Amino acid sequence: MLGLLTATPAMRMSPPVMQVSAPVGTQGYTGGVVPTRAGPDVDSVILVQGGSLRTWSYRSPMVEQVQVVLSTEGRPLDADIELWHGPDNTPCKMRVYVENGQLRPFSAVVETPRGPNTIAIRNIGQIEFPIAATVVADDVDMPTEECTASFMTVQGGALRTYPFDPSVDSVQVLLKTDGRPLNARIELLQGPNNNKQVIELYTEDGCDRPFFCILETPGSGNVVRVVNTAPVEFPMTAGVVPYSINERMGADVVLGGDVVIGGDVGW
Repeated sequence: MLGLLTATPAMRMSPPVMQVSAPVGTQGYTGGVVPTRAGPDVDSVILVQGGSLRTWSYRSPMVEQVQVVLSTEGRPLDADIELWHGPDNTPCKMRVYVENGQLRPFSAVVETPRGPNTIAIRNIGQIEFPIAATVVADDVDMPTEECTASFMTVQGGALRTYPFDPSVDSVQVLLKTDGRPLNARIELLQGPNNNKQVIELYTEDGCDRPFFCILETPGSGNVVRVVNTAPVEFPMTAGVVPYSINERMGADVVLGGDVVIGGDVGW
């Protein structure tokens, strides 16, 4: 009976099947929430499990900045992001915490001059809290002229707060120095001492490697607080302005607001 089996044309022309496995601790992102600023290429999104490390390397010196986008399926987001430039050299690193990675995805631009450079993202959360991560080097978000024109000096140890209207959907934050190190803490609050997103930032040169990020601010009562955690000898300049505005949101009445600041009803 073996002699009766002949190869059909479809069998002769079918190519061999190759199986490619994802790196340990990561896998291709096939479901859940895709970061809105990662572009249409869903295949570039990687699922980083809790306690895992994922790296993106760029050897070309033509890549001068990359955009990092992190999100979850609605669970908390806790990650460390580092820029590796040569052996034992970390010119930029940040700690990111987001209460809801689906409602407020993290999006930041990391300067990568003079390659080669490597972006390392470590999910320091538990294994039950995976992160959808992507790093792109094209179509990177840039600060607007309004943002660069609104620079204000923040002395070392000082802080500034920026309240926003409920119609503001997202806010752009730009931090830089005159060439000195940049140490800052960026907080997105919605109510008294209610941190929705926290970014702890370090950059060895705030002029060569300024920090730019976009914070999603849905709902009402959003306040961005920028703290210069460096000593008084290291001032920085900060620009915080709206990035996108929801025209359909009424200015007088806010429905569904879960935060009331200064309310004294019932006392």
